[in-house]
Amino acid sequence: MARKMTARLAGVGATVLALSACGGGSGSKTTSTSGGGTVKSIKLVAAEYSKDHTAAFWNQFADTYKQKYGITLEVQVINWNDMAQQSSTMIQNGNPPDILNINYYSSYAKDNLVYSADEVLPASVQSDLLDAFKTSGTFNGKLYGFPDLSSARALFYNKTLCSRAGITSPPTTWDEFEADAKKIQALGGGVVGYAEPLGPEEAQAEFSMWAFNNGGNWKDPSGKWTINSDKNVQALQFLKKLAVDDKVTQNNPGKTNRTDGAFPLFTSGKAGMVIGFGPLSSQLDKAKNVDYGIAPMPTKDGARPRTYGVTDYLEAFRKSGNQQAVKDFYELYYQPDQLNTWIKAEGFLPVTKSGLDVFKSQANLKVYIDTLPNIILTRTRIPPGTRRSPPYSRTSVRL
Repeated sequence: MARKMTARLAGVGATVLALSACGGGSGSKTTSTSGGGTVKSIKLVAAEYSKDHTAAFWNQFADTYKQKYGITLEVQVINWNDMAQQSSTMIQNGNPPDILNINYYSSYAKDNLVYSADEVLPASVQSDLLDAFKTSGTFNGKLYGFPDLSSARALFYNKTLCSRAGITSPPTTWDEFEADAKKIQALGGGVVGYAEPLGPEEAQAEFSMWAFNNGGNWKDPSGKWTINSDKNVQALQFLKKLAVDDKVTQNNPGKTNRTDGAFPLFTSGKAGMVIGFGPLSSQLDKAKNVDYGIAPMPTKDGARPRTYGVTDYLEAFRKSGNQQAVKDFYELYYQPDQLNTWIKAEGFLPVTKSGLDVFKSQANLKVYIDTLPNIILTRTRIPPGTRRSPPYSRTSVRL
């Protein structure tokens, strides 16, 4: 997510695994091989969101879990770049962890390898999850993907450039956005009105933000692909107009990535507007060389703004005797003092209704918190090797 979400979205595709069993190995250890065995330990394989906080949080969590339930939690933290391959190898070898932190789950749910919420997730937690995240984690009517944290996008604008261009408030419609971008571009001196990243790193996110705010989407409510819908085409036409006709973007948007192209333009004070998220705020706050604001995305007709979001999951594999220990894991993890402390440390956003109440007091998160209940989440990835549907990742746009 924030720090590593792009790597995950742009990661390689994955393998739908046909497994006949998931027990044994270095995962949960029990005193009996029967389903009623008493678990002495379970294993968590967690993704590394940051070197500063991820391992520290899970090690502290493991200590608390041991003290509370008398069960050892073995923790293995893996870099996002290696997570898909290493975790899929574990599962292929019939040795999945008890808890896996990753950004896909549906193939495992289809093969009945993981527990549903009704089996391991406290009812109080289920009712507290934001609806969008429950929908994202649901397969065939059951919740299998339990969200750990989230990120969302918003419009960043350079207050100094806007003031010089005579702009007094951020745009709320596409017409206002286009007009403001032209005014900023007219300042000259190498300044661009809008930094538009449509290169291979994350073109799908840029497109999605504009499509969603025109009433478009990748699929319709029935699940049918609608990539070439009128609303989506209009979004692409608008992006093309900004670059080709209005000339208010940097050169070659179709070859410009976010992290090494659009963001540097904004952090150097050379772009009036860009779509960003938490890590961009962190960069700007650390450098303190750009006076910036954050606003909801402008919509084509001034309707309620939508945001593009990402979440990951903590899914639990069915293993001999581990069900109660897994229940205990989730009971502890979703305690506000655990969940929200970690989310704050990693710089992400909440996935629960109670979390919204905790985070809404942070002024720098207000735009995200206001749009989070109306978030549209990315499609769940599938494990490495599986034949892919129309891709969300490694996509560039030719204008």
